[in-house]
Amino acid sequence: MNKRTFGVIGLAVMGENLALNVESRGFPIAVYNRSADKTEKFMATRAQGKDVKAAYSLQEFVQILERPRNILVMVKAGAPVDAVIQDLKPLLEEGDTIIDGGNSLYEDTERRTKELEPTGLGFVGMGVSGGEEGALNGPSLMPGGTEFAYKDLEPILTKIAAQVDDGPCVTYIGPGGAGHYVKMVHNGIEYGDMQLIAEAYDLLKNVLGLDSKQLHEVFAEWNTTDELNSYLIEITADIFTNIEKETKTPLVDLILDSAGQKGTGRWTVLSSLELGVPIPTIVAAVNARIMSSYKDERIAASKQLTAPTGKFEGDTQTFVNKIRDALYCSKMCSYAQGMALIAKASAEFKYDINLPETARIWKGGCIIRAGFLNKIKSAYKENPSLPNLLLAPEFKQSILDRQAAWREVLCVANTLGIAVPAFSASLDYFDSYRRDRLPQNLTQAQRDYFGAHTYERIDKSRGEFFHTEWMEK
Repeated sequence: MNKRTFGVIGLAVMGENLALNVESRGFPIAVYNRSADKTEKFMATRAQGKDVKAAYSLQEFVQILERPRNILVMVKAGAPVDAVIQDLKPLLEEGDTIIDGGNSLYEDTERRTKELEPTGLGFVGMGVSGGEEGALNGPSLMPGGTEFAYKDLEPILTKIAAQVDDGPCVTYIGPGGAGHYVKMVHNGIEYGDMQLIAEAYDLLKNVLGLDSKQLHEVFAEWNTTDELNSYLIEITADIFTNIEKETKTPLVDLILDSAGQKGTGRWTVLSSLELGVPIPTIVAAVNARIMSSYKDERIAASKQLTAPTGKFEGDTQTFVNKIRDALYCSKMCSYAQGMALIAKASAEFKYDINLPETARIWKGGCIIRAGFLNKIKSAYKENPSLPNLLLAPEFKQSILDRQAAWREVLCVANTLGIAVPAFSASLDYFDSYRRDRLPQNLTQAQRDYFGAHTYERIDKSRGEFFHTEWMEK
């Protein structure tokens, strides 16, 4: 029997699609799922006529793989991944590799790598972005972990990844949990992007009164611009064209305004707090999803808490353009925050992450793919020690040119009682970062007053600390 080049455990939609992607690139595959009926259904439908061999036990699965074995695990993050690893370990040999392609917490990936590498097994924690379509036709892949394992996998991963003008959307991210860390932050940026787009939609619909046809036209036009061309803007334009036949109402208007989340945004926020990196746009996006879940409370509150009743007075197209500028400025801040967090984690955890390459592999396949990622890649390539994306010449000038429109949009939103938490957090980030003096001198005085925490002085050397008895006895 011909041995299989690659194995996939877990035949939910992402597992199935990645398996078919690998097979379509000329690599014979083996598949296994804990539920045999799921395997049988896959083989009888989507895998029919393809170079796929099913196994109905882990022992059989391992035996039909060529060595060194490369096994992609696509099961629910957390305990299920650990369970599969424990079942596989006694069946594998030195040089074999387990790949976790789920949305695992990077700390779990660190732990698993440290457990498996001393046994001679490779472990790769690989972020996969692009959803079902990306998994099937070419995702963005963010593999980290055992380096020798990546080198063995590289011929396969470079074929199955999305292809862009400067190569496949995959690169070795770094050791340990580096791959899943970058995927986590990718998802945090995704949260920010989606919330910013939602706020732009809210303004266009509820301040300017645009209908679904006009909303489609605005987002479709924005998707043709260098600044906002992106997958999320593209699908947003598409969403407004879906009119439900039964009610003749735009489907988006019938969807309950209570957003779900799977945890990666929250993990990004927690990591930023632990590392001391401000990511207020992403925090606002996570909070906005949480606030949306308070649907019943919000309905009750809407009957008691009044809001401004004014209407927008001005030229509609001019304000549409200002919302576009505000969205771009806020989007730049969101990506700047995410890249700053990756840079800090890379230094803290000794990941040695290549920031230009990170931006490059997000250009295709993934959810946050966007035209301006080329500019981000170039900014870090031209200045590898760039402390913040907002200081790159092109991004700096883009914000300076648009900040008046950005501020006006927030003023109008506030005046008319429209919540724009991510727009606001982005502008606050910009205004805080650009100021050479913030009011935390008072914070330090307060801390020293009630807790003798000491403070530094602007007229003394950094690192020299002082304490004052603020109220002399």
